[in-house]
Amino acid sequence: MTPVSLTTRARRRAATVTVVALAGAVLAVVNGQSALAAPSGIPSKAAAQSQLNALTVAAQGSTAGYSRDLFPHWITITGACNTREQVLKRDGTSVVVNSSCAATSGRWYSPYDGATWYAASDVDIDHVVPLAEAWRSGANSWTTSRRQSFANDLTRPQLIAVTDNVNQSKGDQDPSTWQPPLTSYRCTYSKMWITVKYNWGLTLQSSEKSALQGMLNTCAS
Repeated sequence: MTPVSLTTRARRRAATVTVVALAGAVLAVVNGQSALAAPSGIPSKAAAQSQLNALTVAAQGSTAGYSRDLFPHWITITGACNTREQVLKRDGTSVVVNSSCAATSGRWYSPYDGATWYAASDVDIDHVVPLAEAWRSGANSWTTSRRQSFANDLTRPQLIAVTDNVNQSKGDQDPSTWQPPLTSYRCTYSKMWITVKYNWGLTLQSSEKSALQGMLNTCAS
C-alpha cells in the first residue's frame, strides 16, 4: 500500500469535517431546528440602539483581583439541572438527559460559526458578555450574589450554546477585537451584548461602542 502523506491525511480529514458539518446543518433545517439559537430577551434594532445610546462610555477597568470563582456558576436551576444543562436543553434539539440532567444525546447548532454538533462535550455555554469583561466594566464593585446572578442569567440573552473552540477563541474579548465568525449572526450578537450591558448597568469603551454600532447597522430590524 502506498503511504499517505500527513498533508494528504489532513486534507482528507478537513474535507470530512466540512461534509459532516454541512450535513448536520441540512438535517437541522429538515427537522425544524432554528437556524439561530435564540436566548430570551433579544431586543429589536430600535430598542438596542436606544440602549446603546444610553450606555456610559468609560475607560476599561483593570482585571486586578478578578477570578471566575467570584462569579459562582453553574448553579442549580431546577431539580438536578444546573444552568449549563438548562441552556443545553433550551438551545438543543431532541435533547435526552439522564437522571442527573446530563445531556446524553441531542443536536446543537452553533450560531457563532454555523456548525452542528451531536455531543454535548463539543459545546460550550458562552457568557455573551464575558465574566472578565463584566469585571472590567463595573462588576468588580458588585456583591458575589449579584455576580452569581449575572453568571447564571437566563432572563436576558447572556448565555448561549456554541462550538467549544470558537468560544475559547473569543475568550474575554469585546466586539472591538472579536465578533462571531458567521457574519450573518453579528447583528443578533450586537443586540445581545448591548442589552446585557444595559440591563446590568455595565460600561463600555469607545472602541467597543463603535464596533457594536457597526454590527447593529447591519440589522434589518
